[in-house]
Amino acid sequence: MTKHRIAILGASGYTGAELVRLIATHPGLEIVAMSADRKAGQTMAQVFPHLRHLDLPMLCKIDEIDFAGVDLCFCALPHATSQEVIRGLPRDLKIVDLSADFRLRDPKVYEAWYGHEHFALDIQNEAVYGLTEFYRDEIRAARVVAGTGCNSMTGLFPLLPPLIDGVIDADDIIIDLATGVSGAGRSAKEGLLHAEVSEGYHAYNVAKHRHMAEFDQEFSKFTGREVRVTFVPHLLPQNRGILATCYVKGEAEAIHASLARRYADEPFLVVLPLGEAPATRHVRGSNFCHLGVIPDRDPGRDPGRVMIFSALDNLTKGSSGQAVQNANLMLGLDETAGLMAAPIFP
Repeated sequence: MTKHRIAILGASGYTGAELVRLIATHPGLEIVAMSADRKAGQTMAQVFPHLRHLDLPMLCKIDEIDFAGVDLCFCALPHATSQEVIRGLPRDLKIVDLSADFRLRDPKVYEAWYGHEHFALDIQNEAVYGLTEFYRDEIRAARVVAGTGCNSMTGLFPLLPPLIDGVIDADDIIIDLATGVSGAGRSAKEGLLHAEVSEGYHAYNVAKHRHMAEFDQEFSKFTGREVRVTFVPHLLPQNRGILATCYVKGEAEAIHASLARRYADEPFLVVLPLGEAPATRHVRGSNFCHLGVIPDRDPGRDPGRVMIFSALDNLTKGSSGQAVQNANLMLGLDETAGLMAAPIFP
């Protein structure tokens, strides 16, 4: 089988390392170039010793890569960096961007949430939002795909089907989400030191988290009306995983049926039996997302309150795994290639 040649920009971050881990056993992809700005000249084994068994190219500067021999490029660069870099890449190169730079279709919305103007509007206009299960056909034909935010994805999967089917109240939705610290990236931050995070649990960016813009965009697009949810993220003292608890009004059986029907043929979305809640430890290190529906203790209310749960690994399904899934589609490969490994447990 001929392998497609892959470049990874920003390979020294968590999502870059996760891309390498997944591609290492992928039957149709081969890594031929990797960049890392501050760690250029080092080997991947020096930066990530858990990958020392792999035969990988040396880390280099982006301008040292010959893209003429590259079929697809993953950009695992910091937010606000990707747009400048991607604008300078060859126009015939397929790109999967893992940053937030191309997720928001309206440049004014991007500027409002990220605090600066967008510098690659021509690319923004062609970028496809990377929520694979809802944009599969567009992703197949895309040159640039913008990876979904991990928190956004964890809320979109449980809520989009019942919103589209009209079985929940669109004006009364609360998303209570908890995420592991790797979602904040690998760069040094005082608030993510072990002593600052362990043995504690706290909310952060309340009412101003940037992933809310993706909720606004996608919920409103698929329902044809303005939908504004209440979203509160919390930081978990663990490395990986996101668990969202969504409080909605509706009938649990109808909500569960909506999810089961929409995701019946999806390889990575698993709808649990009615009344069962998922756990982050059951999806760790995998490209799977587990969904659960449980009615509140007072089902007699009309409409009753229902909890919809969603659990995924923020580095895999929430980022690098989704990126590989989209790359598979863009390159005409089996969508599940390299991604069917079981979760790591315990």
